[in-house]
Amino acid sequence: MRTEVNGVKLWVETSGNPADPPLLLIGVTASTWPEELCTALTGRYVVRYDLRDAGQSTFADPDAPSYGLRDLVTDASALIVSLGLGRTHVVGMGVGGFVAQLLALDHPEQVASLTLTSTRPVAPGPVDSDLPDHDATVMKQVFGRPRPDWSDRGAVVDYMTASAKLMAGSRGFDEQDARLAAGAVFDRTAPTAKAQQASHLGTMFAAIDCRPRWRERLGEIEAPTLVIHGDEDPFFPHGNAEVLAAEIPGATLLTLTGIGQGVPRVTWPTVVDALLRHTT
Repeated sequence: MRTEVNGVKLWVETSGNPADPPLLLIGVTASTWPEELCTALTGRYVVRYDLRDAGQSTFADPDAPSYGLRDLVTDASALIVSLGLGRTHVVGMGVGGFVAQLLALDHPEQVASLTLTSTRPVAPGPVDSDLPDHDATVMKQVFGRPRPDWSDRGAVVDYMTASAKLMAGSRGFDEQDARLAAGAVFDRTAPTAKAQQASHLGTMFAAIDCRPRWRERLGEIEAPTLVIHGDEDPFFPHGNAEVLAAEIPGATLLTLTGIGQGVPRVTWPTVVDALLRHTT
């Protein structure tokens, strides 16, 4: 369904009983979170959505967005109000973790708990000297390849599957799941190069204004926080998770051995158990 909040229309998908504790999942699109994973989160009312300029939400121009990171945070806050969720357990993955951190900082009354997965405490661009940056070798392999014809479903699925393999770590790659995930994003996104690139790659985050910094405010986070991160993540290396866990008061770090970006199927028993215990 499309829900109008903060002057835009966001595509929202829900599962579970609305009477159960709400769990808001923030990625680039709703498809960041596989249906089977959401179903496994029993006893939770799971809400996931497409960011602006992604999936089936309001699309303008992800290459020259007129909004900033704080607008995405306001979108999430307004969505919680619009859906009547009340205090909500918030999970942010990758760049969605930026939104989740700021939601907990700027709207603490809405966040019952915070989970940060495969993310870091600073915006796109140069990292702080004590934070590990993207793995240069892997990034060259991922982004040095020719981009696909974004109107060709097969080419896009092949490209994204190859990227997923490079990002997955030694234990995280499942080709069938990677193909299904890429196909799901393609099928629910407008068949234009800008829309497909933004939905698959989150390219709007390279263009939006993310200022001011928020790392220095991490000590203000009041919500119980769980940090989940693979120890072989080449995009946001594990040292970023260590900093998040150290600088957010009382945070717990769950390290996924042999895992790169994200929470692939092999991690679901561990991740689901941790999320259910964290969001009671």
